[in-house]
Amino acid sequence: MNVKIAAAQYDISFLETWANYQRKTERWVKQAVEQGAKILLFPEYNTMELASLFSEAVYSSLNGQLVELQTVHEAYLHLFQGLAQEYQCYIQAGTFPVCVSEGIYHNRAYLFMPSGEFDFQDKIMMTRFENEHWLISAGTELKCFDTEYGRIAINICYDSEFPLLARKQVEMGANLILVPSCTDTVAGYHRVKIGSQARALENQCYVVQAALVGDAPWSHAVDVNVGAAGIYTPVDYGFPDNGILAIGEFNVPQWVYATIDLQNCEKIRAEGQVFNYRDWPLQNDVASR
Repeated sequence: MNVKIAAAQYDISFLETWANYQRKTERWVKQAVEQGAKILLFPEYNTMELASLFSEAVYSSLNGQLVELQTVHEAYLHLFQGLAQEYQCYIQAGTFPVCVSEGIYHNRAYLFMPSGEFDFQDKIMMTRFENEHWLISAGTELKCFDTEYGRIAINICYDSEFPLLARKQVEMGANLILVPSCTDTVAGYHRVKIGSQARALENQCYVVQAALVGDAPWSHAVDVNVGAAGIYTPVDYGFPDNGILAIGEFNVPQWVYATIDLQNCEKIRAEGQVFNYRDWPLQNDVASR
């Protein structure tokens, strides 16, 4: 079953009011849906722009903004839940740093369903900045999500650079991995891009990356953001020779679109030039000798 997917190169803004955030979000979602997209992917830490709703003392404090963001968490959930229902689409709404217990935060990626239901994947592998400066903690559970188009999984940015995570999710049935990303250097962007393409190659699945773009000098958390959104595929019969189905113009705010069919993953695993997915266990036999 074909489905059009939209991956955002989302520009971070200084919002000042919740109404500005709501209008911006509704505009982005409406634009994608008007182009026929049924699965929408926003980037990691896109919600850090919500810190600009508070005073300078808050948005300039790494810890202070985490605390205050919890006061708009429910409104954020309600907004995206309503948009997914209104437009009858799936929205992976980027990530939100959620307080899971006193002083403990997880970088959480919500997936909102057309039915009004939603679920989440927490980031598993934390970067040095998250570990050493921001004190955001790792999640522990890998999930897959059922949709009318097939099973979907989420690798949050750095997670995409660790092959065993995606492998487990693909073995759980996921043929599409969504990668919301936030990178402040060109090298960081390419690490996530290369990781995403590698996951698509070795699992013979689709991997889609969204990118946060633009500067936010007022924020110590996301002051510089660079990258491009991309939709990556297996490298085999019927797919692009370079494994890139679509990619955006670097650092330009925009949606990147492509139409995919998750059933093609099963077909290429059975009939492809190579059997990366099937042959994965063979490397374990050699490595364990």
